[in-house]
Amino acid sequence: MSAYVEGKVSVLQGPGVFLNPKMASLRDLSVLFLKTYPLSKDARLLDATSATGIRGIRYSLEAGVRDVTLLDINKAAHRSTVSNLKRNRIKAHAFNKGIDEYAATCRDRYDVIDLDPFGTPVPYLNDVMRLATGDSLLMVTATDTAVLCGAQTSACIKLYGAKPLHNELCKEAGLRILAGFISRLAAQFNRGITIALSISDMHYMRLFVRMQHGAEMALSSIKENGFVSFCPACRDFSTLRGVAPVMSSKCNRCGGQVEIGGPMWLGNLYDDKIRVAMRENIAEVHLHSAVQLAQICAEPDIPFFYSLPMLSRRMKRGSVSPNRVMETLRDSGFTASKTQFDKDGLKTNASLEDVLYAMS
Repeated sequence: MSAYVEGKVSVLQGPGVFLNPKMASLRDLSVLFLKTYPLSKDARLLDATSATGIRGIRYSLEAGVRDVTLLDINKAAHRSTVSNLKRNRIKAHAFNKGIDEYAATCRDRYDVIDLDPFGTPVPYLNDVMRLATGDSLLMVTATDTAVLCGAQTSACIKLYGAKPLHNELCKEAGLRILAGFISRLAAQFNRGITIALSISDMHYMRLFVRMQHGAEMALSSIKENGFVSFCPACRDFSTLRGVAPVMSSKCNRCGGQVEIGGPMWLGNLYDDKIRVAMRENIAEVHLHSAVQLAQICAEPDIPFFYSLPMLSRRMKRGSVSPNRVMETLRDSGFTASKTQFDKDGLKTNASLEDVLYAMS
């Protein structure tokens, strides 16, 4: 059995134990995030789905988290975790339990909880809330992107209580649906949330969620939810916050029939202080992670974007240079940048009319 090396960690996988090398960039960014996040020296971290233990071990060795607990319901994975803790000389707690059983029997509460399950995190989030403090940091991954991105609308409505979009905005809408679900669940525990960092790449979405205790914070978070209206005809969109806002079924721009998605989180997806701190340490991560982080740090923190290829098709013209369009918009006083959600997408506070003019 050959060792897998990542960061400062060397692990043995073991038969039947899941380890995806393609997720190394996400683990890199998660480690860097914790190194820049203001954790106390006595912070307690729970890796709720440990598998080989590689995440929890990296958090201990590279991010300096002293008190780490690792869970996995799979016996082979638990054995692998215990073995790899010894291999890397890490003192940590490891339990062969599922999240539900552990939450029902454990009196401990955790300052940081990492939840990275196969598929949707929804079945585990209620138990995660029970294991959290009022001010915990949650790092939550979803890999059910087909559901969140609208390929399985009924499943998204059933799991997340929200209607997804199935167009160029689907990845950002899916991530915002996940954030909205977490905000509504946290409010049931009298907690509000803010999003410190968001990542969308390959087959996964990842949220770094800071919770804050109190009824006022919970209500404030709920008010950050709302809906997006998208016009398939002209590709324009608009957002409206509120539990039950009145939205027209017709596009205000062209009169076409719109698609409405939500409820979803329409608040910020990034904490700028965290982005700046991570960008200052960008040399600590590998190339793919660095490119990904640079894009995350550059894009404006506003809801949704325009797809330049889709707009070019609508204009019945050839492709345009995104850099030229961005430069034209910036010269006109607008904010404009590429986005992590679409390699051909443009995030801007300009209107569709301004974008079309910049493309002409």
